[in-house]
Amino acid sequence: MTWFKREDNQITNDREKTVRTEGLWTQCGSCKQAIFKMDLEENLNVCPNCGHHFRIDARRRVALLLEPGYELVDLELRSSDPLDFTDLKKYKNRLAEARRKTGLNDAIINAVGKMGPHDVVMSAMEYGFIGGSMGAVVGETIARAIDRSLATRHPLIIVAASGGARMMEGVVSLMQLAKIASGLARLADERIPYISVATDPTFGGVTACFAMLGDLNIAEPGALIGFAGPRVIEQTTRQKLPEGFQRAEFLLEHGFLDAIVTRKDMKSYLIQALRWMAPHDRDAAAGSIAS
Repeated sequence: MTWFKREDNQITNDREKTVRTEGLWTQCGSCKQAIFKMDLEENLNVCPNCGHHFRIDARRRVALLLEPGYELVDLELRSSDPLDFTDLKKYKNRLAEARRKTGLNDAIINAVGKMGPHDVVMSAMEYGFIGGSMGAVVGETIARAIDRSLATRHPLIIVAASGGARMMEGVVSLMQLAKIASGLARLADERIPYISVATDPTFGGVTACFAMLGDLNIAEPGALIGFAGPRVIEQTTRQKLPEGFQRAEFLLEHGFLDAIVTRKDMKSYLIQALRWMAPHDRDAAAGSIAS
């Protein structure tokens, strides 16, 4: 039969070869090259051929940026179903499926720990949980991170990865924009640094709210960042969008971002930024050296 062939007087089964190698390789979405998954993971999930940044989950993001010994907090919050919402599936079923898939209660985790010598409060969004959409729990979790930052005077870092507000929660979701923005205004009044890191993708209410309100707004290379998606804009305006529209490089060129930083350089870049944004940390470090 066609799937058997003879090599060196041996009969081999190509199907068995396929099974043994299945799942070991992945294709880059940019250069289309096949990449050995182990090599990809060792390269921080960045394509070694073209530099395309694959999406990573919230836990990995925290582990890459914070020093060992950090603590995950505010994980107990769980979304309800205030509208008893149903589209193709019941919202309750979507939540249960997302919890099984990600092992999280919602699309975000908070962490406290050190980034280099700096004490920080960090929120990282999980795109794998209903597209990283922002409902009441995401809003409350970020609000708690802001409160913790205010109480400790430690800088706040939020890593965004989201399709926007969670439509299944309606106005309850939209309320989170004002809630978070007002909290960030309090941080600004207290002169506590807030750094926003936008990753692929960052859209909708998340972009309209906290993703663009940082004292420093940075992004990973190639990240799609915007309010409405490019297809929606083209269909509405009936115009062809410029090449690379809504990519991080386009936003940097047009003044919407302060910097684009590769994943391998992100931690060192943030540490350097905190060195001049958080003078109280610098003074504390100098005091400990002097003592």
